[in-house]
Amino acid sequence: MQLYGRQWNRRELEARVGRIEQLGGVERYAFSEGPEKGMDAFRVRTGSGLSYWITPDKGMDISLAEMYGVPVSWSSGNGEPHPAYYNPSGAEWLRTASGGLLMTCGLTQAGAPGSDEWGNYGLHGRIHHTPARQISSTAEWLGDEYEMRISGVIEETSIFGERLRLTRSIASRLGDNRIIISDKVENAGFRPAPHMMLYHFNFGFPLLAEDTMIELPEGRTVPRDPDMDMERMNEWQIPDAAWREQVYHHEPYEKTNKICARIHSPSFPASAASGAGGLTVELQWDPSVLPRIVQWRMPGASEHVLGLEPSNCWTQGRSHEQHNGTLRILEPGEAIDYKLELRFGSQPIQGG
Repeated sequence: MQLYGRQWNRRELEARVGRIEQLGGVERYAFSEGPEKGMDAFRVRTGSGLSYWITPDKGMDISLAEMYGVPVSWSSGNGEPHPAYYNPSGAEWLRTASGGLLMTCGLTQAGAPGSDEWGNYGLHGRIHHTPARQISSTAEWLGDEYEMRISGVIEETSIFGERLRLTRSIASRLGDNRIIISDKVENAGFRPAPHMMLYHFNFGFPLLAEDTMIELPEGRTVPRDPDMDMERMNEWQIPDAAWREQVYHHEPYEKTNKICARIHSPSFPASAASGAGGLTVELQWDPSVLPRIVQWRMPGASEHVLGLEPSNCWTQGRSHEQHNGTLRILEPGEAIDYKLELRFGSQPIQGG
C-alpha cells in the first residue's frame, strides 16, 4: 500500500507498530449525554488524512468527516439526536436531521411531505432515523491492503404496507482517502412498493470558501423555483443570514458510465503531513440507477452548506413523482444495487 509517501507491504508495517490501529482502523463509541445518549458510532481512520464517523442508529449514515483533522462536512445545529426523538409528520424531520457527510433519504419517500394512496408521508422519508440491525465491523488484511468495513441492515416496514430492506456496506482502506458505499435495496414483501432514493451529501466550511468551485456532470439543469439565480451555481460565497435556499435539479446526459461531481477548494488548510494546501472532493456514482442529482445551495449563516444529492427522484415528494409517471416501483422480490464513491485529494479540479 501507499502510505507516508512510499510503498509498504504488510510485514514491513507490522514490524514498525505494536498494533495496526496505531496507523488507522475502526473504533466503536457510545454517546453518554444529551439527545445523543444511547447511540453508538464507529470512527474510521485511513491513516492518510481521512477520518469519518458512521452512526448505525441513524440509518448507517456518515456523520462528521475530516481531512487532516479539518472538517469537510457540515454538522447540523441539532447534533446527532437519538432516533427516538424523530417525528415523521410534515417537516419535523428538520428537527432531528444530523447533517454530516451523508443523510440517506428514502426508502419509499424523499423530498417534500404530502399524502397519496399509500398514506401520509413526511419530509425525506424515514430511513435516516431508522436504526440498523446485523451491525458488523471488520478490519482485515487482504494481501498487502488493510480494509475497514462497516455493514448493517435497515428495514422500512409497515403491517399491511411496504417491506423494503436496505443492506449497506461502507468501506475504506489504510493509506487510501476514499469512502465506498455499497447499498442493496430489495422489496422483501409481496406487493409492489414505491421506492425513492436520494443520497444527501453535505459539505461545509472550510471546504466551502469564497474561492471554492463546484463542477457538475454535463446535462440539463432546471431550478426548483423560477426566481432562482442560475449564475452562481458553480461558486460559493460568504455567509448571508437572509439567504433563502436554492435547489437545482440536474439531469446528466451520460446514462451508462460512472459520472463525477467535484468540489475544489484552493484555500483548504495545508496539512502538516504533506505541506500542501487545497483539496478536491470527487463524488462518483452510476447514473443508470441514480439518473438525477439535486444541488442544495445554502450559503446562509449557520445553515452554511452545499448539498450534492444523486437520486432517482426530484424533491417535490412522492405524489409529484407519481403524477409525472416517474415514481420507481419495486416489484415483490426485486432488488436494486447502488454504489457511490467519495475521493479526497490535493489535486486541482479537472475538466470534463
